[in-house]
Amino acid sequence: MPFESVIGLEVHAELLTQSKMFCGCAVVDSTTAEPNRHVCPVCTGQPGALPVVNKRAVEFAIRVGLALNCAVNRVSVFARKNYFYPDLPKGYQISQYELPLASNGWILIDTPDGAKKIRVRRVHLEEDTGKLTHADGYSLVDLNRAGVPLLEIVSEPDLRSVEDVKAYAAKLRTILRYLGVNNGDMEKGVIRFEANVSVRETGTEALNTRTEIKNLNSFRALVNASAYEIARQIKVYERGGAVAQETLGWNEASGKTVSQRSKEHAHDYRYFPEPDIPPLELDPAWVEEIRSNLAELPDAKRERFLAFGLTPYDAGVMVAESHVADYFDEAAKFAQSLKIEPKAVANWILSQLFGLLNESGQEIDQCRATPERLVGLIKMVADGVININTGKSVLSEMFVGGQSAEEIVRAKGLAQVSDESAIVAAIEKAIADNPDQLAAYLGGKETLAKWFFGQVMRAMGGKANPAVIQKKLDEKFVELKRG
Repeated sequence: MPFESVIGLEVHAELLTQSKMFCGCAVVDSTTAEPNRHVCPVCTGQPGALPVVNKRAVEFAIRVGLALNCAVNRVSVFARKNYFYPDLPKGYQISQYELPLASNGWILIDTPDGAKKIRVRRVHLEEDTGKLTHADGYSLVDLNRAGVPLLEIVSEPDLRSVEDVKAYAAKLRTILRYLGVNNGDMEKGVIRFEANVSVRETGTEALNTRTEIKNLNSFRALVNASAYEIARQIKVYERGGAVAQETLGWNEASGKTVSQRSKEHAHDYRYFPEPDIPPLELDPAWVEEIRSNLAELPDAKRERFLAFGLTPYDAGVMVAESHVADYFDEAAKFAQSLKIEPKAVANWILSQLFGLLNESGQEIDQCRATPERLVGLIKMVADGVININTGKSVLSEMFVGGQSAEEIVRAKGLAQVSDESAIVAAIEKAIADNPDQLAAYLGGKETLAKWFFGQVMRAMGGKANPAVIQKKLDEKFVELKRG
């Protein structure tokens, strides 16, 4: 009997606030800041210290809830999640459980079978834990991260494959970056995934025992861990066994999930209302103000780019990163004002600019070849001022030096030669200098036509108009064949 996977995803995303969730301590980069310097009595759990909710974190959470098509709840409640966290001094985590900030949403993901709706069960606020470092038999704790605002986004178990899982995680990361609430840097752990995995016989609706794979901080780990766990559970059922409900870790080196602890129910955490924080009541007018100021989201931007004439693939690449989308959007506006198709701009970004960015390690918003200058270059190629090969070289110089295409072409004398007499003279010389190749061409080896084209272009320093070369070369070969 074939099996299918049933997967739900929990995503934990640190919010880009300046201060922590319940105190005024600065949010710092936990990978570079000196340990235990950004702490206070509240985030270190000192007796008598009282938490105060960070309004900016609430605003960011509302943004996410709205973007995920959730109902933003007028009243939500913070709770104490009692579980021993060695890197959270209070011994409990302040989170939300029964009454989250937002609930009952959805997003669309792209699959080979078309768009698929994935339901979002809840979006709630909590605080992050500190960071443990294990070395030489000791565990060292850094509490700089303890108390950083953390958003938990929980999907329904609507994911049916590791491809679905990756598409959902990537889409969610993109949305968070568009909203400006999380930078998506998985290497620094600011966004982490937890997969709840079970399998069932294909065609049934049962929800079998699930396992939870914790703290996956890359798409690769998420996909590989989910795939391994799916295969492991199928083997268990095929052998007549039973899957135990437990929390698992992912061992990257061995490529296997490993048991961390058994877990029966959510109430194992013993949630109860946080006595030091009253219920969070939201002003509906404030929620609507946040809604009206939401950034254009990836799906809407993709539809607009498709209307520009981009292919679905091109549009998908352009919207995957907000900075790329912003760059293309600005360039497309310049292009349309110069009667250049946005599709031509997308082609240059995909085929040329991305290569330069990858080689340099730069992000597109750091690029010295600004959208306006890129379009200026494309215009020069379209108008025949320079040919496409020269244009590629000019873009490389623009990328490094930041000059405009016009400045580079003028300073280096790179303007394209369209003078027919000069091109004809170069053709005549190429033919005269290569009698053996000409004889082979006239004898039927017509692929040598491209070789002669290259000789002429080389003789003219790569600046000749390719269309004029081709036209005059074709005319000359017709003449020679006639005798």
